[in-house]
Amino acid sequence: MSALLNLTSLLQVFLLVICTSTYLHGIYPSIMDSRKHGLLGIFWKSARIGERLSPYVSISCILFAINQLIS
Repeated sequence: MSALLNLTSLLQVFLLVICTSTYLHGIYPSIMDSRKHGLLGIFWKSARIGERLSPYVSISCILFAINQLIS
């Protein structure tokens, strides 16, 4: 089944985009800060979500990891 049609897979994809964008923004902030608008602005926005909601993102990463181990 496609990741876009399965809700848990779609949430995992969003979570991975948020975590990856936050990590890359910490290493290379100038690359993402120069691309705040347009299609690549999605990654800048997801990096902001990851920075501001980091406890909730971490908890959801742990929950999805436990879900993967169980299933």
